[in-house]
Amino acid sequence: MRLVTYKRSGTVGERIGALDADGQVLDLAAADPRVDWGNMPALIGGGAAMLERARVAAAKAPVAADAVLMAPIPRPPKNIFCVGKNYHEHAKEFAGSGFDGGAKDVVPPFPVVFSKPHTAIIANGEPILGDLDPTGGLDYEGELAVVIGQGGRGIAKADALKHVFGYTIVNDVTARHLQKRHSQWILGKGLDTFCPMGPAILTADEVPDPAALRLTTHVNGEKRQDAPVADLIFDVPTLIEAISAAITLEPGDIIATGTPAGVGIGFNPPKFLNKGDVVRIEITGIGVLENKVA
Repeated sequence: MRLVTYKRSGTVGERIGALDADGQVLDLAAADPRVDWGNMPALIGGGAAMLERARVAAAKAPVAADAVLMAPIPRPPKNIFCVGKNYHEHAKEFAGSGFDGGAKDVVPPFPVVFSKPHTAIIANGEPILGDLDPTGGLDYEGELAVVIGQGGRGIAKADALKHVFGYTIVNDVTARHLQKRHSQWILGKGLDTFCPMGPAILTADEVPDPAALRLTTHVNGEKRQDAPVADLIFDVPTLIEAISAAITLEPGDIIATGTPAGVGIGFNPPKFLNKGDVVRIEITGIGVLENKVA
């Protein structure tokens, strides 16, 4: 099942829906008005029982004809956890660039984790405000993102996938020169609109092995990234174990797992984004996340 957060055209309130096979939004509240659907973190926190209610409702829900997609989780419980240099080929193209905070290792010995604030999150179709980067180094990074279901601290790698609610897509938009200037990455990556997310959360029961997924990124129709998630240096269970070691994960927390080779800074000369460019990221089963630079 693909779950979405949406609003009715001309309104601001969040609603929970599901996507049908044609990508149309199904109105779960109309199918079962007795349920307090709340927001996506509340649904996730409701556990297996709430997920089953959503599944039953989706089977009979009408299409919400005036639906406007929002990010699946517009305001997660915490900053989005992001992972840098987590594909082997991307780590190589990034090495020696000066944009990695002075790291000496091509392949990091432990996960490189930073964060993006919720104010960076935008939905599929919303504009990336490129002018917020005054340095002319706007870049894209297509990524698989993990949505936490059952929370916890000290989650063992062997149990980690039991704590996954589902998966979505994130574009880790980056102002490269700000990233380099500040060494720590949040000021180059956490700008408003620099975290497109969506279009939906593909529930974990549909993804028995996240390593089998494949990610592609196109810019203005040109393929830039194409890699299996199996190429991750630190896989999804390893990331959950590392982050939860001393930080409690909560239902609705998001972990963006890193980007493969093919980002703009990896070309010679770099292929940075410009006004009007369209970034299209697709991951098996989840759908397409597409945003234009404004």
